[in-house]
Amino acid sequence: MPYFQTSRDSAVCTTITSRKALNLIGGLTAVGLATCTQAAPAFDSDSPWMLGDWNGTRTELSEKGYDFNVDYTGETGSNLHGGYDHDRNARYSDQFAFGTHLDLQKILGWDDAEFQLTLTERNGNNISNDRINDPRVGGFTSAQEVWGRGQTWRLTQMWYQQKFFDQQLDIKVGRFGEGEDFNSFPCDFQNLAFCGSQVGNWVGGIWYNWPVSQWAMRVKYHLTPQLFAQVGAYEQNPSNLDRGNGFKLSGSGTQGAILPVELVWSPKVHDLPGEYRVGYYYSSANATDVYKDSNGQPAALSGEAYRSASSKHGEWLVIQQQVTSIASDHSRGLNVFANATMHDKKTNAIDNYVQAGVVYKGWFDARAKDDIGFALARVHVNPAYRKNAEATNQARAVDNYDDPSFLPPQDTEYSAELYYGVHVTNWLTVRPNLQYIRHPGGVDQVDDALIGGIKIQSSF
Repeated sequence: MPYFQTSRDSAVCTTITSRKALNLIGGLTAVGLATCTQAAPAFDSDSPWMLGDWNGTRTELSEKGYDFNVDYTGETGSNLHGGYDHDRNARYSDQFAFGTHLDLQKILGWDDAEFQLTLTERNGNNISNDRINDPRVGGFTSAQEVWGRGQTWRLTQMWYQQKFFDQQLDIKVGRFGEGEDFNSFPCDFQNLAFCGSQVGNWVGGIWYNWPVSQWAMRVKYHLTPQLFAQVGAYEQNPSNLDRGNGFKLSGSGTQGAILPVELVWSPKVHDLPGEYRVGYYYSSANATDVYKDSNGQPAALSGEAYRSASSKHGEWLVIQQQVTSIASDHSRGLNVFANATMHDKKTNAIDNYVQAGVVYKGWFDARAKDDIGFALARVHVNPAYRKNAEATNQARAVDNYDDPSFLPPQDTEYSAELYYGVHVTNWLTVRPNLQYIRHPGGVDQVDDALIGGIKIQSSF
Protein backbone atom coordinates (compact mmCIF):
# COMPACT_ATOMS: atom_id res chain seq x y z
CA MET A 1 0.00 0.00 0.00
CA PRO A 2 1.31 3.47 -0.82
CA TYR A 3 1.30 4.82 2.69
CA PHE A 4 2.03 1.73 4.79
CA GLN A 5 4.71 2.25 7.39
CA THR A 6 7.79 0.07 7.18
CA SER A 7 10.04 -1.06 9.97
CA ARG A 8 13.78 -1.64 9.97
CA ASP A 9 14.83 -5.17 10.87
CA SER A 10 17.43 -5.70 13.55
CA ALA A 11 20.58 -7.57 12.64
CA VAL A 12 22.51 -10.15 14.64
CA CYS A 13 26.16 -11.13 14.71
CA THR A 14 26.98 -13.36 11.71
CA THR A 15 30.10 -14.48 9.87
CA ILE A 16 30.06 -14.38 6.10
CA THR A 17 32.67 -16.24 4.07
CA SER A 18 33.49 -14.60 0.73
CA ARG A 19 36.23 -14.77 -1.89
CA LYS A 20 38.10 -11.54 -2.39
CA ALA A 21 41.13 -10.54 -4.42
CA LEU A 22 43.82 -9.52 -1.96
CA ASN A 23 46.83 -8.78 -4.14
CA LEU A 24 47.87 -7.74 -7.59
CA ILE A 25 49.16 -11.18 -8.63
CA GLY A 26 45.59 -12.45 -8.87
CA GLY A 27 45.56 -14.74 -5.89
CA LEU A 28 42.06 -15.40 -4.44
CA THR A 29 41.83 -16.00 -0.75
CA ALA A 30 38.83 -17.01 1.32
CA VAL A 31 38.35 -14.38 4.00
CA GLY A 32 35.87 -14.45 6.86
CA LEU A 33 34.17 -11.09 7.05
CA ALA A 34 32.57 -10.53 10.41
CA THR A 35 29.49 -8.33 10.25
CA CYS A 36 28.29 -7.83 13.75
CA THR A 37 25.46 -5.61 14.86
CA GLN A 38 24.11 -5.81 18.39
CA ALA A 39 20.74 -7.58 18.55
CA ALA A 40 18.11 -5.10 19.66
CA PRO A 41 17.18 -5.37 23.35
CA ALA A 42 13.63 -4.95 24.68
CA PHE A 43 12.20 -1.41 24.33
CA ASP A 44 14.89 -0.36 21.84
CA SER A 45 13.31 2.43 19.80
CA ASP A 46 14.96 1.19 16.58
CA SER A 47 13.64 -2.34 16.94
CA PRO A 48 10.39 -3.30 15.15
CA TRP A 49 9.38 -5.21 18.31
CA MET A 50 8.78 -3.95 21.84
CA LEU A 51 10.31 -7.11 23.31
CA GLY A 52 13.37 -6.86 21.11
CA ASP A 53 15.18 -9.51 19.13
CA TRP A 54 15.28 -12.12 21.93
CA ASN A 55 19.06 -11.89 22.01
CA GLY A 56 19.16 -12.54 18.26
CA THR A 57 16.92 -15.61 18.35
CA ARG A 58 14.05 -13.86 16.58
CA THR A 59 16.14 -12.88 13.56
CA GLU A 60 17.78 -16.30 13.48
CA LEU A 61 14.37 -17.99 13.40
CA SER A 62 13.20 -15.60 10.68
CA GLU A 63 16.19 -16.48 8.53
CA LYS A 64 15.15 -20.12 8.88
CA GLY A 65 11.56 -19.31 7.81
CA TYR A 66 9.79 -18.86 11.15
CA ASP A 67 8.26 -15.44 11.88
CA PHE A 68 6.22 -14.62 14.97
CA ASN A 69 4.32 -11.45 15.76
CA VAL A 70 2.05 -10.10 18.48
CA ASP A 71 0.27 -6.90 17.44
CA TYR A 72 -1.91 -4.68 19.59
CA THR A 73 -4.45 -2.02 18.62
CA GLY A 74 -6.22 0.06 21.25
CA GLU A 75 -8.76 2.82 20.60
CA THR A 76 -10.39 5.38 22.88
CA GLY A 77 -13.50 7.32 21.84
CA SER A 78 -15.22 10.14 23.71
CA ASN A 79 -18.36 12.06 22.73
CA LEU A 80 -17.18 15.65 23.17
CA HIS A 81 -20.33 17.26 21.78
CA GLY A 82 -23.68 16.27 20.28
CA GLY A 83 -24.81 12.80 19.31
CA TYR A 84 -27.89 10.91 20.48
CA ASP A 85 -26.96 11.02 24.17
CA HIS A 86 -25.21 14.23 25.29
CA ASP A 87 -24.03 12.65 28.53
CA ARG A 88 -20.28 12.69 28.00
CA ASN A 89 -18.43 9.45 28.35
CA ALA A 90 -15.34 7.64 27.09
CA ARG A 91 -15.04 4.06 25.85
CA TYR A 92 -12.04 1.85 25.16
CA SER A 93 -11.80 -1.12 22.82
CA ASP A 94 -8.80 -3.14 21.75
CA GLN A 95 -7.50 -6.15 19.87
CA PHE A 96 -4.56 -8.53 20.20
CA ALA A 97 -3.37 -10.46 17.14
CA PHE A 98 -1.06 -13.47 17.59
CA GLY A 99 0.45 -14.55 14.28
CA THR A 100 2.87 -17.11 12.87
CA HIS A 101 4.13 -17.03 9.30
CA LEU A 102 6.06 -19.98 7.88
CA ASP A 103 8.24 -19.75 4.77
CA LEU A 104 7.86 -23.33 3.56
CA GLN A 105 10.57 -22.91 0.97
CA LYS A 106 13.12 -22.37 3.74
CA ILE A 107 11.61 -24.94 6.10
CA LEU A 108 10.60 -27.80 3.78
CA GLY A 109 12.13 -26.89 0.45
CA TRP A 110 8.75 -26.23 -1.16
CA ASP A 111 9.32 -23.53 -3.75
CA ASP A 112 7.26 -20.34 -3.32
CA ALA A 113 5.05 -21.79 -0.58
CA GLU A 114 3.98 -20.21 2.72
CA PHE A 115 1.56 -20.71 5.60
CA GLN A 116 -0.11 -18.19 7.92
CA LEU A 117 -1.88 -18.75 11.24
CA THR A 118 -3.39 -15.84 13.22
CA LEU A 119 -5.55 -15.76 16.34
CA THR A 120 -7.23 -12.55 17.50
CA GLU A 121 -8.96 -11.41 20.66
CA ARG A 122 -11.15 -8.31 20.99
CA ASN A 123 -12.35 -6.52 24.12
CA GLY A 124 -14.09 -3.34 25.20
CA ASN A 125 -16.97 -1.05 24.27
CA ASN A 126 -17.80 1.45 21.54
CA ILE A 127 -18.90 5.07 22.09
CA SER A 128 -20.94 4.96 18.86
CA ASN A 129 -23.43 2.33 20.03
CA ASP A 130 -25.48 4.38 22.48
CA ARG A 131 -23.91 7.86 22.71
CA ILE A 132 -23.48 8.82 19.05
CA ASN A 133 -26.17 6.73 17.30
CA ASP A 134 -29.85 6.24 18.04
CA PRO A 135 -29.85 2.65 19.39
CA ARG A 136 -33.25 1.97 17.82
CA VAL A 137 -31.64 1.86 14.38
CA GLY A 138 -27.91 1.92 15.12
CA GLY A 139 -25.34 3.58 12.91
CA PHE A 140 -23.34 2.93 9.80
CA THR A 141 -19.84 4.06 10.70
CA SER A 142 -18.07 3.43 14.01
CA ALA A 143 -15.84 5.84 15.91
CA GLN A 144 -13.74 2.86 17.06
CA GLU A 145 -13.14 0.53 14.11
CA VAL A 146 -11.47 -2.16 16.24
CA TRP A 147 -14.76 -2.85 18.02
CA GLY A 148 -17.16 -5.38 16.56
CA ARG A 149 -17.87 -8.91 15.29
CA GLY A 150 -18.13 -10.18 18.83
CA GLN A 151 -15.66 -9.24 21.54
CA THR A 152 -14.11 -12.70 21.64
CA TRP A 153 -11.28 -14.97 20.50
CA ARG A 154 -11.25 -15.94 16.81
CA LEU A 155 -9.28 -18.00 14.32
CA THR A 156 -8.71 -15.14 11.89
CA GLN A 157 -6.21 -16.66 9.45
CA MET A 158 -5.26 -20.22 8.59
CA TRP A 159 -4.14 -20.41 5.00
CA TYR A 160 -1.65 -22.01 2.61
CA GLN A 161 -0.33 -20.05 -0.37
CA GLN A 162 1.49 -21.45 -3.39
CA LYS A 163 2.97 -19.63 -6.38
CA PHE A 164 3.64 -21.12 -9.81
CA PHE A 165 5.24 -20.15 -13.15
CA ASP A 166 7.89 -17.81 -11.72
CA GLN A 167 5.31 -16.39 -9.29
CA GLN A 168 2.90 -15.30 -12.03
CA LEU A 169 0.13 -17.54 -10.68
CA ASP A 170 -0.71 -17.30 -6.97
CA ILE A 171 -3.22 -19.62 -5.26
CA LYS A 172 -4.32 -19.26 -1.65
CA VAL A 173 -6.64 -21.66 0.23
CA GLY A 174 -7.82 -21.97 3.82
CA ARG A 175 -9.65 -19.68 6.20
CA PHE A 176 -9.46 -15.91 5.72
CA GLY A 177 -11.68 -12.91 5.00
CA GLU A 178 -12.47 -11.21 1.71
CA GLY A 179 -10.92 -7.86 2.66
CA GLU A 180 -7.52 -9.48 3.09
CA ASP A 181 -7.14 -9.68 -0.71
CA PHE A 182 -10.13 -7.90 -2.30
CA ASN A 183 -11.06 -4.23 -1.92
CA SER A 184 -8.07 -3.99 0.45
CA PHE A 185 -7.22 -0.69 2.10
CA PRO A 186 -5.00 0.43 5.04
CA CYS A 187 -6.39 0.99 8.53
CA ASP A 188 -4.56 3.96 10.08
CA PHE A 189 -7.70 6.06 10.63
CA GLN A 190 -9.86 5.24 13.65
CA ASN A 191 -13.28 5.79 12.07
CA LEU A 192 -14.53 2.69 10.28
CA ALA A 193 -15.52 4.72 7.21
CA PHE A 194 -11.80 5.23 6.46
CA CYS A 195 -10.41 1.87 7.61
CA GLY A 196 -10.04 -1.41 5.76
CA SER A 197 -12.16 -3.02 3.06
CA GLN A 198 -15.21 -0.80 2.71
CA VAL A 199 -17.46 -3.34 0.97
CA GLY A 200 -17.53 -5.34 4.20
CA ASN A 201 -18.73 -2.28 6.11
CA TRP A 202 -21.84 -1.84 3.95
CA VAL A 203 -22.76 -5.46 3.15
CA GLY A 204 -21.49 -6.95 6.38
CA GLY A 205 -24.13 -9.66 6.37
CA ILE A 206 -22.39 -11.43 3.48
CA TRP A 207 -18.84 -9.95 3.27
CA TYR A 208 -16.90 -10.70 6.47
CA ASN A 209 -13.88 -8.50 7.15
CA TRP A 210 -11.15 -9.15 9.74
CA PRO A 211 -11.29 -10.72 12.32
CA VAL A 212 -13.91 -13.17 10.95
CA SER A 213 -12.68 -15.97 8.70
CA GLN A 214 -14.40 -18.53 6.49
CA TRP A 215 -13.34 -21.29 4.12
CA ALA A 216 -12.08 -19.65 0.96
CA MET A 217 -9.94 -19.82 -2.14
CA ARG A 218 -8.28 -16.98 -4.03
CA VAL A 219 -6.56 -17.25 -7.43
CA LYS A 220 -4.37 -14.39 -8.65
CA TYR A 221 -2.60 -14.07 -12.01
CA HIS A 222 -0.06 -11.38 -12.90
CA LEU A 223 -0.71 -10.14 -16.44
CA THR A 224 2.29 -7.80 -16.14
CA PRO A 225 4.55 -6.91 -13.19
CA GLN A 226 2.21 -3.97 -12.43
CA LEU A 227 -1.16 -5.55 -13.26
CA PHE A 228 -2.93 -8.61 -11.87
CA ALA A 229 -6.41 -10.08 -11.93
CA GLN A 230 -7.87 -12.20 -9.15
CA VAL A 231 -11.01 -14.18 -8.40
CA GLY A 232 -12.19 -15.70 -5.15
CA ALA A 233 -14.80 -18.03 -3.69
CA TYR A 234 -15.80 -17.57 -0.04
CA GLU A 235 -18.15 -19.60 2.11
CA GLN A 236 -21.18 -17.45 2.98
CA ASN A 237 -22.05 -18.74 6.42
CA PRO A 238 -23.67 -16.30 8.88
CA SER A 239 -22.98 -18.66 11.78
CA ASN A 240 -19.30 -17.68 11.48
CA LEU A 241 -20.30 -14.29 12.90
CA ASP A 242 -21.61 -15.78 16.16
CA ARG A 243 -19.50 -15.07 19.20
CA GLY A 244 -19.34 -18.74 20.14
CA ASN A 245 -18.14 -19.83 16.67
CA GLY A 246 -14.75 -18.12 16.61
CA PHE A 247 -13.04 -21.48 15.97
CA LYS A 248 -15.78 -23.21 14.00
CA LEU A 249 -14.36 -25.28 11.13
CA SER A 250 -17.44 -27.15 9.92
CA GLY A 251 -19.53 -25.89 7.02
CA SER A 252 -22.87 -26.24 8.80
CA GLY A 253 -25.04 -23.20 8.25
CA THR A 254 -23.57 -22.35 4.84
CA GLN A 255 -26.12 -20.55 2.65
CA GLY A 256 -24.11 -20.05 -0.50
CA ALA A 257 -20.93 -18.43 -1.71
CA ILE A 258 -19.70 -14.90 -2.36
CA LEU A 259 -17.64 -14.59 -5.53
CA PRO A 260 -15.46 -11.47 -5.91
CA VAL A 261 -13.39 -10.56 -8.97
CA GLU A 262 -10.89 -7.72 -9.10
CA LEU A 263 -8.36 -6.04 -11.35
CA VAL A 264 -5.43 -4.35 -9.55
CA TRP A 265 -2.94 -1.96 -11.19
CA SER A 266 0.13 -0.75 -9.28
CA PRO A 267 1.92 1.81 -11.45
CA LYS A 268 4.64 4.29 -10.56
CA VAL A 269 3.85 7.88 -11.52
CA HIS A 270 7.05 9.94 -11.63
CA ASP A 271 8.63 7.06 -9.71
CA LEU A 272 5.99 7.34 -6.95
CA PRO A 273 3.86 4.27 -6.07
CA GLY A 274 0.13 3.96 -6.61
CA GLU A 275 -2.56 1.30 -6.49
CA TYR A 276 -5.88 1.21 -8.37
CA ARG A 277 -8.52 -1.45 -7.73
CA VAL A 278 -11.82 -2.10 -9.47
CA GLY A 279 -13.98 -5.07 -8.55
CA TYR A 280 -17.36 -6.78 -8.47
CA TYR A 281 -18.94 -9.24 -6.03
CA TYR A 282 -21.80 -11.70 -6.49
CA SER A 283 -23.53 -13.62 -3.70
CA SER A 284 -25.30 -16.86 -4.63
CA ALA A 285 -27.28 -17.01 -1.37
CA ASN A 286 -30.88 -15.89 -1.16
CA ALA A 287 -31.33 -12.28 -0.05
CA THR A 288 -34.32 -10.45 1.42
CA ASP A 289 -35.94 -7.39 -0.15
CA VAL A 290 -35.68 -4.34 2.10
CA TYR A 291 -39.20 -3.05 1.35
CA LYS A 292 -41.66 -5.16 -0.65
CA ASP A 293 -43.46 -8.46 -0.22
CA SER A 294 -43.97 -11.09 -2.95
CA ASN A 295 -46.94 -9.10 -4.30
CA GLY A 296 -44.91 -5.93 -4.70
CA GLN A 297 -46.56 -4.20 -1.74
CA PRO A 298 -44.87 -2.68 1.34
CA ALA A 299 -44.37 -5.71 3.59
CA ALA A 300 -44.57 -3.60 6.75
CA LEU A 301 -48.14 -2.65 5.80
CA SER A 302 -49.33 -5.91 4.26
CA GLY A 303 -48.03 -8.09 7.07
CA GLU A 304 -46.68 -10.53 4.48
CA ALA A 305 -43.11 -11.80 4.45
CA TYR A 306 -40.54 -9.71 2.62
CA ARG A 307 -39.91 -11.16 -0.82
CA SER A 308 -36.76 -13.10 -1.54
CA ALA A 309 -34.13 -12.51 -4.21
CA SER A 310 -31.90 -15.29 -5.54
CA SER A 311 -28.68 -13.26 -5.35
CA LYS A 312 -26.98 -10.03 -4.32
CA HIS A 313 -24.24 -8.01 -6.01
CA GLY A 314 -22.20 -4.83 -5.99
CA GLU A 315 -19.08 -3.02 -7.22
CA TRP A 316 -16.16 -1.07 -5.80
CA LEU A 317 -13.34 1.28 -6.75
CA VAL A 318 -10.18 2.06 -4.73
CA ILE A 319 -7.58 4.68 -5.64
CA GLN A 320 -4.31 5.30 -3.82
CA GLN A 321 -1.46 7.39 -5.18
CA GLN A 322 1.61 9.08 -3.75
CA VAL A 323 1.91 12.46 -5.48
CA THR A 324 4.95 14.13 -3.85
CA SER A 325 8.16 13.14 -2.07
CA ILE A 326 10.84 14.92 -0.10
CA ALA A 327 13.77 15.07 -2.53
CA SER A 328 14.68 11.44 -3.24
CA ASP A 329 13.12 10.10 -0.02
CA HIS A 330 9.96 8.40 -1.25
CA SER A 331 9.01 7.33 2.27
CA ARG A 332 7.95 10.95 2.85
CA GLY A 333 5.39 12.97 0.93
CA LEU A 334 1.71 13.42 0.12
CA ASN A 335 -0.61 10.49 -0.63
CA VAL A 336 -4.17 10.83 -1.91
CA PHE A 337 -6.88 8.17 -1.82
CA ALA A 338 -10.53 7.56 -2.63
CA ASN A 339 -13.03 4.71 -2.20
CA ALA A 340 -16.46 4.10 -3.69
CA THR A 341 -18.90 1.19 -3.40
CA MET A 342 -22.30 0.53 -4.99
CA HIS A 343 -24.80 -2.10 -3.88
CA ASP A 344 -28.02 -3.87 -4.84
CA LYS A 345 -30.90 -1.46 -4.17
CA LYS A 346 -33.47 -4.21 -3.74
CA THR A 347 -31.73 -6.03 -0.92
CA ASN A 348 -29.22 -3.71 0.77
CA ALA A 349 -29.73 -0.89 3.28
CA ILE A 350 -26.83 1.13 1.82
CA ASP A 351 -26.94 1.73 -1.92
CA ASN A 352 -23.72 3.72 -2.27
CA TYR A 353 -20.75 5.07 -0.35
CA VAL A 354 -17.94 7.47 -1.29
CA GLN A 355 -14.85 8.57 0.58
CA ALA A 356 -11.68 10.56 -0.11
CA GLY A 357 -8.71 11.83 1.84
CA VAL A 358 -5.03 12.62 2.12
CA VAL A 359 -2.12 11.34 4.22
CA TYR A 360 1.16 13.21 4.50
CA LYS A 361 4.15 11.25 5.76
CA GLY A 362 7.15 13.07 7.26
CA TRP A 363 5.91 16.66 7.21
CA PHE A 364 8.66 17.76 9.61
CA ASP A 365 12.34 16.92 9.10
CA ALA A 366 12.70 16.24 12.82
CA ARG A 367 9.70 13.85 12.72
CA ALA A 368 10.29 12.09 9.38
CA LYS A 369 8.19 9.02 10.29
CA ASP A 370 5.15 10.87 11.66
CA ASP A 371 2.06 11.14 9.47
CA ILE A 372 -1.02 13.33 9.34
CA GLY A 373 -4.30 12.28 7.73
CA PHE A 374 -7.64 13.85 6.83
CA ALA A 375 -10.63 12.20 5.18
CA LEU A 376 -14.33 12.72 4.38
CA ALA A 377 -17.01 10.08 3.74
CA ARG A 378 -20.67 9.96 2.69
CA VAL A 379 -22.88 6.94 3.36
CA HIS A 380 -26.20 6.97 1.50
CA VAL A 381 -29.23 4.91 2.52
CA ASN A 382 -31.26 3.06 -0.09
CA PRO A 383 -34.56 5.00 -0.55
CA ALA A 384 -36.50 1.72 -0.38
CA TYR A 385 -34.98 1.02 3.04
CA ARG A 386 -36.07 4.45 4.23
CA LYS A 387 -39.58 3.84 2.87
CA ASN A 388 -39.73 0.62 4.85
CA ALA A 389 -39.12 2.54 8.09
CA GLU A 390 -41.87 5.00 7.16
CA ALA A 391 -44.25 2.13 6.39
CA THR A 392 -43.36 0.46 9.71
CA ASN A 393 -44.25 3.64 11.60
CA GLN A 394 -47.50 3.87 9.65
CA ALA A 395 -48.36 0.28 10.59
CA ARG A 396 -47.59 1.04 14.24
CA ALA A 397 -49.60 4.30 14.07
CA VAL A 398 -46.70 6.35 15.48
CA ASP A 399 -45.26 9.57 14.09
CA ASN A 400 -43.46 11.03 17.11
CA TYR A 401 -39.69 10.65 17.13
CA ASP A 402 -39.68 10.53 20.94
CA ASP A 403 -42.01 7.51 21.01
CA PRO A 404 -39.89 4.43 21.94
CA SER A 405 -41.68 2.38 19.24
CA PHE A 406 -40.89 4.93 16.50
CA LEU A 407 -38.42 3.62 13.89
CA PRO A 408 -36.38 6.63 12.71
CA PRO A 409 -36.11 6.78 8.90
CA GLN A 410 -32.46 6.99 7.80
CA ASP A 411 -31.01 8.95 4.92
CA THR A 412 -27.39 10.15 4.62
CA GLU A 413 -24.55 10.18 7.12
CA TYR A 414 -21.38 12.25 6.67
CA SER A 415 -18.10 11.58 8.49
CA ALA A 416 -14.78 13.39 8.78
CA GLU A 417 -11.57 12.56 10.63
CA LEU A 418 -8.31 14.39 11.25
CA TYR A 419 -5.42 12.56 12.95
CA TYR A 420 -1.75 13.07 13.68
CA GLY A 421 0.33 9.90 13.93
CA VAL A 422 3.25 10.14 16.34
CA HIS A 423 5.90 7.54 15.47
CA VAL A 424 7.09 7.08 19.04
CA THR A 425 9.33 4.12 18.20
CA ASN A 426 9.52 1.58 15.39
CA TRP A 427 7.16 -0.60 17.45
CA LEU A 428 4.73 2.06 18.69
CA THR A 429 2.59 4.64 16.90
CA VAL A 430 0.03 6.82 18.69
CA ARG A 431 -2.62 8.64 16.64
CA PRO A 432 -4.79 11.22 18.46
CA ASN A 433 -7.76 12.15 16.28
CA LEU A 434 -10.90 14.28 16.00
CA GLN A 435 -14.00 12.96 14.24
CA TYR A 436 -17.12 14.83 13.16
CA ILE A 437 -20.33 12.96 12.29
CA ARG A 438 -23.20 14.81 10.61
CA HIS A 439 -26.59 13.09 10.96
CA PRO A 440 -25.25 10.06 12.89
CA GLY A 441 -26.89 6.91 11.57
CA GLY A 442 -28.48 9.00 8.82
CA VAL A 443 -31.08 10.23 11.33
CA ASP A 444 -31.81 13.95 10.93
CA GLN A 445 -33.10 14.31 14.50
CA VAL A 446 -29.78 13.22 16.03
CA ASP A 447 -27.42 16.12 16.72
CA ASP A 448 -24.15 16.28 14.83
CA ALA A 449 -21.39 14.74 16.93
CA LEU A 450 -17.80 15.67 17.73
CA ILE A 451 -15.67 12.74 18.92
CA GLY A 452 -12.17 12.71 20.36
CA GLY A 453 -10.11 9.59 19.95
CA ILE A 454 -6.68 8.06 20.43
CA LYS A 455 -5.48 5.05 18.43
CA ILE A 456 -2.49 3.01 19.59
CA GLN A 457 -0.74 0.53 17.32
CA SER A 458 2.09 -1.57 18.70
CA SER A 459 4.07 -4.72 17.90
CA PHE A 460 5.51 -6.91 20.60
